[in-house]
Amino acid sequence: MALAAMLQADGSAQNAAHHKPRIKRCIHIFSPGGVSQVDTFDHKPLLQKLDGKPLLGKGKIDTFFGKSGVLRKSPFAFRRHGESGAWVSELLPHLAKRVDDLTFFHTVSTKSSSHTPACFQMNTGYTLNGYPSLGAWLSYGLGSENAELPTFVVLPDPRGLPNGGTNNWSQGFLPARHQGTAFSTAANKQPIPHLGTPSGINAGKRRAELRFLAGLNRQFVKDNPGNDELSARIASYELAARMQVSIPEVIDFRDETRETQQMYGLDDKQLAPSGKNYLLARRLIERGVRFVQILNGGALGSPRINWDAHEDVKRNHTNQGRMLDQPCAALLTDLKRRGLLDDTLVFWSSEFGRTPFTQGVAGKGRDHHPLCFTTWMAGGGLKPGIAYGRSDDVGYMPAENPTTVYDLHATILHLMGIDHTRLSFYHNGIQRRLTDVHGHVIRDVIA
Repeated sequence: MALAAMLQADGSAQNAAHHKPRIKRCIHIFSPGGVSQVDTFDHKPLLQKLDGKPLLGKGKIDTFFGKSGVLRKSPFAFRRHGESGAWVSELLPHLAKRVDDLTFFHTVSTKSSSHTPACFQMNTGYTLNGYPSLGAWLSYGLGSENAELPTFVVLPDPRGLPNGGTNNWSQGFLPARHQGTAFSTAANKQPIPHLGTPSGINAGKRRAELRFLAGLNRQFVKDNPGNDELSARIASYELAARMQVSIPEVIDFRDETRETQQMYGLDDKQLAPSGKNYLLARRLIERGVRFVQILNGGALGSPRINWDAHEDVKRNHTNQGRMLDQPCAALLTDLKRRGLLDDTLVFWSSEFGRTPFTQGVAGKGRDHHPLCFTTWMAGGGLKPGIAYGRSDDVGYMPAENPTTVYDLHATILHLMGIDHTRLSFYHNGIQRRLTDVHGHVIRDVIA
């Protein structure tokens, strides 16, 4: 009865969990630009032998930019790691130490070879904008565990936003309160602009004021029914007021040990802005935030600060890999040693992969590749240290267990206790859902 009353007061949990959840919360690390699977986690020795030769026997080769080039071996050496013996390139030495915690998906495909639609599908299930993101669906379906913090937080790359911008964390047609709250991660800026904190007021007095204000707002909504935007606006102001108390504590890293801060790279001038996002993500989920998205790469159309390696895959991925490798591995290590990985899911993905052949015969880069790429997950309810699916000998097409973005979303919802076919919202005459009319839970990876 107490839980029901809390959920009713929160007004955000629209669907009860359909089965016992394996995890309580999720962190999505999104690396926009198109991470090359054959240069990171999908080792293809045959590319060494076929280096410089055309790709044959695959039918019509579909490229995003002009004519395909020649097959090119990875500029990064691969080695086996951990008890699982997973292959990881030298590009990611810190993550290589965590492979026994990872569950790889080597045959993921998406519908579009263009950045913006592919980003939308990875985040919302659809290639068009205007649809709710994964975090919004989880907010709608499960509600919040902490009334003083947003249910869904986005930590953009300090260098810029991904293709599609804020549409990647939109609430779409869901009630407005389920939209992701994007923190400002640029240097020397407050995480929530214009949040402010009343001076000379202690936390207890501030909370008493907020309780009184909440009562007035609830009465106002009761007297003015049927206005979702009004309700969302009131809720956002109330949450902002509560965050005046909670946010300063969350972003204050002084209670973190020096060892922890160094592990995330906060003592490295280049790594520190990214490292802060990963440490902040841990602190947010630790305090009950349901879904946190970390963006590893940004700046629309700029290969210098995202993974879009058209010109030179070695130069591009070396730069971007450093921004991902140490902070991401630190997050996994930190979650595990605190016992949080048991009921937290960490999901890493790009919007698509890259071709095993060059862009242009003499090119050093690789083209967009939506047909087969790698993602991974780690956390509660999964079989760690395994790989699901196998790509062909050059990493061009799935050879075994093809996987769609819908399947990944269905599996994430399942781990959160949700049947993806039952979490829906009526909109424009259709019961919409994250997975549309597709998707299967990948039960082979579930412990």
